[in-house]
Order: sequence, then C-alpha cells, then structure tokens
Amino acid sequence: MASGAQLSVTEMRQAARHPVEYKAIAEHRRLGDIHLTITNVSAQGFMTSGALELGRGERLVVRFPKVGRIEAHLIWITGERCGFQFERIIRVDDFLAMIEALQPNPRLRKER
Repeated sequence: MASGAQLSVTEMRQAARHPVEYKAIAEHRRLGDIHLTITNVSAQGFMTSGALELGRGERLVVRFPKVGRIEAHLIWITGERCGFQFERIIRVDDFLAMIEALQPNPRLRKER
C-alpha cells in the first residue's frame, strides 16, 4: 500500500515562482489553525519560512485571495523552509489575479 500524499499533479519544482510575503492561517486536521509566512508561490504550490511541526505528506487547507480555499501537501522540509504542492493546479487567470492581490507593487511581479 502506498504511503504519503497521493497527488493528482506531477512534481514541478522548476515552475515559475513569484516572491511574496503573505501571512496566512492554514487549517490542519490535528493541529487546528497554523500561522504561515508564505515567501513564494506558483500555480502548483508555495514555500513557507519559519519552523512548522509537520511531516512530509501532511495536508493543510490555505485561503488565498481570488482563489479561495485550496488543499496543499507538504512535499519537502529544509531547516525552517517548507515546500507545499497544491492538490490541484490553479487556473492561469485565477493565478494572475491572486498574484496581483499578493504583490500590490508591480515592480515585484515577473514579466508575463
């Protein structure tokens, strides 16, 4: 029997990342509310900074502007950084609207 997260999207760590500084409260089934500092985001996932008491494969539900609630799975941990993969890919138009909300300074946004 397979263990860990059974993801419907493929591994895409090379996807374009957008730097952000977004404070979020995620929901975890065992720990309840968890405060996150999201430092970059892509259409496939996001990275956090700061220590989390989670193990690989654990799931969170995070609310993002324009996208709403989305489930994410912890894929990797390095020191105080964690990489999460969304359980589904965010549509391009929704992702662009989310980036505009997360990065109000247009100089921080990558060229499209």
